[in-house]
Amino acid sequence: MARREISEIAGLILVEPKKFGDHRGFFSETYNRERMAALGFEREFIQDNHALSGEAGTLRGVHYQSPPFAQDKLVRVVRGRILDVAVDIRKGSPTYGDHAAVELSAENWRQLLVPAGFGHGYLTLEPGTEVIYKVTQPYAPA
Repeated sequence: MARREISEIAGLILVEPKKFGDHRGFFSETYNRERMAALGFEREFIQDNHALSGEAGTLRGVHYQSPPFAQDKLVRVVRGRILDVAVDIRKGSPTYGDHAAVELSAENWRQLLVPAGFGHGYLTLEPGTEVIYKVTQPYAPA
């Protein structure tokens, strides 16, 4: 299993929303359907999830849902830091079995779009880390 840069695995997209700040704080548009479509993502999110991990070193994942419950996810961190990992498990994909890892944090404000067909998980790097992610399908127990 090879580690690849985000851009080397088709479908993975690193999103970097702009922040506009002044003496009051900041404003950021964290999701815009038209801008996501311009990046090649044209599916509809149906649910937002919010996870708090109290301890650094908390591992969440690797999660995967099979069709018809396969989920696309847009992951961001609002407090703390994570090492976010996506594994390509799409049969027939030229990057099948490869993975990419990226640090997402409240400071760098980056988001990772993880398409359906990927295993996804993250490791918290700070205590009190909060992760918010949008999904295109509800959770379906195995």
